[in-house]
Amino acid sequence: MVDDVGFGLLLDRQQCLALLRSATLGRVIFTHRAMPAVRPVRFTVVDDAVVFAVPAGSPLYAGARDAVVAFEADEFAADFGAGWYVSLLGRATESVAADLGESTCPCRPPAGRRFLRIPAETITGHRVTCHAE
Repeated sequence: MVDDVGFGLLLDRQQCLALLRSATLGRVIFTHRAMPAVRPVRFTVVDDAVVFAVPAGSPLYAGARDAVVAFEADEFAADFGAGWYVSLLGRATESVAADLGESTCPCRPPAGRRFLRIPAETITGHRVTCHAE
């Protein structure tokens, strides 16, 4: 199915999660000092949630923890002719290593960092197979 702006094929929830599992770098969109902010993060997918480590004293930690945030990851060919992108919304919460299961290595965040978890409360994705016009 083509999305509402004609930019790629709309993906279902399971396809979106599978693509997120294939990526390692994404962006968290949150509020910092009443303004939108974006930070890149290395992440993993545990169950239906994105999990990443963040410095405890950072604006990302302060702005995202216990707040509704957006997350986006993508992969595109160099000419942007093919690729995919996935966006999700969810309330970010602090997570402990025990919540992360076997899939996260190492299971403890680096010193001075905490894990944040964003469940995929809503998730959308698109696969782009040709140049957008």
